[in-house]
Amino acid sequence: MGNEAPAVDPVVESTAADIAAMRIRGAAAIADAAAAALAIQAERSDAVTPGAFRTQLRVAARTLYETRPTAVSLPNALRYVLRGTDGDSVDELRSSTIDRAETFREDLEDAQTTLGKIGSNRLRDGDVVMTHCHSTDALACIEAALDDGKRIEAIVTETRPRKQGHITARELREWGVPVTLIVDNAARRYLDDADHVLVGADSIAADGGVINKIGTSGLAVNARERGVPVMVAAQTIKLHPGTMTGHTVAIEMRDETEVLTSSERSEITDLEDGDDGFTVENPAFDVTPPRHVDAIVTEHGQFPPESVVTLMRELFGETTTEPWET
Repeated sequence: MGNEAPAVDPVVESTAADIAAMRIRGAAAIADAAAAALAIQAERSDAVTPGAFRTQLRVAARTLYETRPTAVSLPNALRYVLRGTDGDSVDELRSSTIDRAETFREDLEDAQTTLGKIGSNRLRDGDVVMTHCHSTDALACIEAALDDGKRIEAIVTETRPRKQGHITARELREWGVPVTLIVDNAARRYLDDADHVLVGADSIAADGGVINKIGTSGLAVNARERGVPVMVAAQTIKLHPGTMTGHTVAIEMRDETEVLTSSERSEITDLEDGDDGFTVENPAFDVTPPRHVDAIVTEHGQFPPESVVTLMRELFGETTTEPWET
């Protein structure tokens, strides 16, 4: 019994499950949900000693962290809340944790609004923007441009296999933006009609490399060839501080059933006997080199990719440890 990890609150478990199943999606939404779950863990904790309270928080944070290895906004949210937790008693720790979580969530909401206003300055009246996947940060730039009275049109890739582009198209239409929805493989053809490629990021490495939905890298290469500028909209919660010390970003591999149903698989191979010569790979993300990105827009301003490491050092210092593992 003494070696068993303390139980986490059911809200933490359900939040982790929703993040893993992508019922909660988007870096900001994931970070917000994680911070809220830690606040609930703190509020409902039955710990009687500060040490036990901190252990519960670490286990809860680790439960959330392990759901999405590439979505760096998640560990950044956990770092923010846990590193600011302070106090000599359970009550002080509880109050500190809840306050940190609330502050983080408030700052997160303001950050996207600020980012959107900065990004909208790169968009002109009448511009056509090509998007890939679904990013609330990227959409914030378009929304701010619309608020400024600019006319914007959009070319939206479907973004296979989960078709997150359909979510983007629906939101843009709700705002009255004319939308052309295309399959991913048609992007190169339609780049001639675009003034910008505007995407979000799941995380950004210290060298300015952008980790985003699979297909972003190829789109950026094609955009560079066509002379279409690529703008990445990303709050600073998406900066990956671990890459400053040489760590690489893990690329999440998702279940093959997102690509191929069981019945479709059976048309290719014999399910009963199996087929060691047939595999399905479903990487969720790819890495776009910084040379293919024109600007990274954050709530702190817009930066050439090569300058992101300076911002990262200012925010996180030279190195970071993981508070849920200490």
